[in-house]
Amino acid sequence: MKIIVDEEKCCGAGQCVLIAPDVFDQRDDDGIVVLLDARPPVVRHDAVRECAAVCPGAAISLDEDA
Repeated sequence: MKIIVDEEKCCGAGQCVLIAPDVFDQRDDDGIVVLLDARPPVVRHDAVRECAAVCPGAAISLDEDA
């Protein structure tokens, strides 16, 4: 799995950070998503999928084949 984030779409809601703090963080100044691990281990894939599903700005996309 490879994670792609679009900072332009991010609204800073922070759901991804709450669900998968080892994979996502937020910038201090504006709350925009920071990707910590673009290729997380398999044990985090379900959490990352949940992050993509609940992201209000649809800023997180996944390449499941990568």
